[in-house]
Amino acid sequence: MKLLTQVLCLALAVTWAHCSNSHASAVLDRCLGLEMDAVAVNEVGIPYFFKGDHLFKGFHGKAELSNESFAELDDHHHLGHVDAAFRMHFENSTDHDHLFFFLDHSVFSYYQHKLEQGYPKKISEVFPGIPDHLDAAVECPHPECEEDSVIFFKGDEIYHYNVRTQAVDEKEFKDMPNCTSAFRFMEHFYCFHGHMFSKFDPKTGEVLGKYPKEARDYFMRCAKFSEESDPVERERCSRVHLDAVTSDNAGNKYAFRGHHFLFKEEANDTLKADTIENAFKELHSDVDAVFSYQDHLYMIKNDKIHIYKTGTAHTHLEGYPKPLKEELGIEGPIDAAFVCGDHHIAHLIKGQKMYDVDLKSSQRVADNERPISLFQKIDAAICDGEGLKVIVGNHYYHFDSPMLFLAGRALPEQRRVSLELFGCDH
Repeated sequence: MKLLTQVLCLALAVTWAHCSNSHASAVLDRCLGLEMDAVAVNEVGIPYFFKGDHLFKGFHGKAELSNESFAELDDHHHLGHVDAAFRMHFENSTDHDHLFFFLDHSVFSYYQHKLEQGYPKKISEVFPGIPDHLDAAVECPHPECEEDSVIFFKGDEIYHYNVRTQAVDEKEFKDMPNCTSAFRFMEHFYCFHGHMFSKFDPKTGEVLGKYPKEARDYFMRCAKFSEESDPVERERCSRVHLDAVTSDNAGNKYAFRGHHFLFKEEANDTLKADTIENAFKELHSDVDAVFSYQDHLYMIKNDKIHIYKTGTAHTHLEGYPKPLKEELGIEGPIDAAFVCGDHHIAHLIKGQKMYDVDLKSSQRVADNERPISLFQKIDAAICDGEGLKVIVGNHYYHFDSPMLFLAGRALPEQRRVSLELFGCDH
């Protein structure tokens, strides 16, 4: 009987269960449509998605055990799951960047991933008037709420907690479903229910626009989506960062993300979406950087480079892929690459350095190394008639030239990729 029990426990552990007192070792796949227990954005803007005793960091990547990042959650309370979470961050307050986690009747406060002294505490002690066993929580700074507040959700009960006065105002959000998690991202408020989500007005609970929508379409980087998914809508409005973006000599624009890409024709200004596998089958997916030069797309992935001739169909040049070092004189991986207009210099960004490659040279080398001071990590960049756009996460920054980009000491206006590059309205 003991042997049978061990065998059954091992089998269950492979799928989803706990064996003895250990954490579940199941491989969680967010692209299968998981219902998240809690969502919070950390101090540098990376969303944390909690499921059971696991944590997903960002919009793609594998799950890890939550106690690897927040060990005390397990020390004080066997971590079955996090009920709710939010980041306390208000511009007019000295109290910044605290992550709060709610488990049953307890609340944990972390600052720079360290549990603050005296925690965990009872929820009623830190947030008087707020019940135990919450479903969701989200910060709501002024003026998005009347005053700096936190919105708590439990079933169909909604509580607005005033951070300054500790007053609690119970609300009735008639239009909203019951939230299983909630978070604020890019100045918008999202209520997750199952693997669907709705955007809502934090003051009234009014659901804004055509909702619910599929969470995987906008907040996760997946290879495949549901049949109901609109690929153009999904790719133009996704919150997942771009891998690469470029425009060819005809003015057509390409934007790559994971397994998919957007294509905007200059002639009619329409957007189309397709899989990289279908249009660039030799690449399959996940490019690192792309630039255009003389009717060809130079597509970099890891330490290899592919070259395609642009046209109705993208023709893969014979003899490629080649080692990046052999073709451009630099080791991969590369974060971003661009050529400005009809120039013959390819600018390659690797970490916090930029290199130049003379594409007319028969012996190409990456030289003229210069430091990048404004950004720690760049996801993509494109240089066209309007100047240089540098893309970091969900935002981009405009510079009149690569020289001004390198010389800059202050960030220009932050602009939204989905809204201003692709015309997404939400």
